[in-house]
Amino acid sequence: MSELPVWTSENLAEPLIHGAAYFDRLVDEVSALEAGDHLFFTDWRGDPDQLLRPDGPTVAQLFAQAAQRGVVVKGLIWRSHLDALAYSEAENRNLSETISAAGGEVLLDQRVRRGGSHHQKLVVLRHPRAPERDVAFAGGIDLCHSRRDDAGHRGDRQVVQMSARYGQHPPWHDVQLAVRGPVVGALDTAFRERWTDPVPLDSENPLAYLRDRLRRSDLRPDPLPDQPADPPPCGPHRVQVLRTYPAVRPRYSFAPDGERTVARGYTKAVRRARRLIYLEDQYLWSTEVADLFARALRDSPDLHLVAVVPRYPDVDGRLALPPNSVGREQALSLCERAAPDRVHVFDLENHAGTPVYVHAKVCVVDDVWASVGSDNFNRRSWTHDSELSCAVLDDTRDGRAPTDPGGLGDGARVFARDLRLRLWREHLDRDPEGGEDADLIDPADAVAAITAAADALRRWHDSGRVGPRPPGRLLPHRPERLPWYTRAWALPAYRLVYDPDGRPLRARRAGTW
Repeated sequence: MSELPVWTSENLAEPLIHGAAYFDRLVDEVSALEAGDHLFFTDWRGDPDQLLRPDGPTVAQLFAQAAQRGVVVKGLIWRSHLDALAYSEAENRNLSETISAAGGEVLLDQRVRRGGSHHQKLVVLRHPRAPERDVAFAGGIDLCHSRRDDAGHRGDRQVVQMSARYGQHPPWHDVQLAVRGPVVGALDTAFRERWTDPVPLDSENPLAYLRDRLRRSDLRPDPLPDQPADPPPCGPHRVQVLRTYPAVRPRYSFAPDGERTVARGYTKAVRRARRLIYLEDQYLWSTEVADLFARALRDSPDLHLVAVVPRYPDVDGRLALPPNSVGREQALSLCERAAPDRVHVFDLENHAGTPVYVHAKVCVVDDVWASVGSDNFNRRSWTHDSELSCAVLDDTRDGRAPTDPGGLGDGARVFARDLRLRLWREHLDRDPEGGEDADLIDPADAVAAITAAADALRRWHDSGRVGPRPPGRLLPHRPERLPWYTRAWALPAYRLVYDPDGRPLRARRAGTW
């Protein structure tokens, strides 16, 4: 069973908004590692040639150089599907082999449910001789192409294949969390549980098994160094590590029936919402997840849901596009039926009018509870793939009125409110230092401000872009309505292939997480 603590206290969590900020910090921290320090990471996709700064290093160079200095470098990357299916099998394998050749050990991990993936994005850096320097990064940002963008949203020069509607260099919006304090020990434990799980890495994949044998790939994880004691306390943040693991056979040693703490954590937080749920998400497309929001909206007449999603799915094509569209259409319709005047869904564009792909996975509830992670708001992320997120509850109360938006005595907290405001300032072209926050703090005023800005930008577009462009980058989201004959096949494809259910049978029948 898992040894992961339920909560850790006295941590310091810092949101790193955009891949450029995260990659820059990662270079600094990894470059400072010395012989005997630890660098552990997990990823969904890793491109060895991805530049972390405009002039380098690349991911492979940074991690390989650390291994050559005597840093203990260990990694688990999802084996992935074939590149011909627009996945990253070759890239992940190349990153594994490059770092391993330098003295690290990076393994391709296929211990997932059929059709599933390892979607965790985690880097843990430990300094056994100086634990106060320990830091970990968790969130939505992979170590791969297209992620190195910034607030200007002009896109990464190195790109992954995606819908042509995002242009030659797709603008990319994403968030990662940097954490220090005892939670680094918890994230170290999360990595170690996967690494030491006795199930073979290429389980239930005979083709991969044969290919690995022919390539003489490393399939046996070497022992890890002893786990250092948790880093010392360093801040006011309580952090809960939330995970998803599916129910699989052979069973995970640390999660015999799978794990669905991501789903349970969100369920508890959303049920407590009274004024404002703010989320940014890549998908938002499961009726089970949408029903959670719909119930909260019906139960709390003052509650608003504000969501920022991509304008278009990341894929094109007659077969791939409809299943990606029908799930979100269904989920948003369910929420809007519950509270048509209190559901506000937007998408993003840069100042040139190019849509921005929203890959962030962020949720803020009543400026109290906040989460940043790898999970999307869909059934796949909550039951079927492996995911990892960090929920943050700040011990520091925020003194800006309203001091208790939900009215439950929780009190607004500095981390959650500041995270929401930082994101809204960028989306609305407000002062990044907070000098124009007056109408963004109270939930009612904030909803009015964000909808007014998005409506003004929509009117400007609809008028043929006459006159100066209004400030802001948000537009009201207008999902494409599919004809009935397309929905007839797209809906079952979406449910079975795109958004599968990884719960044990008894949990499915009971409708519980």
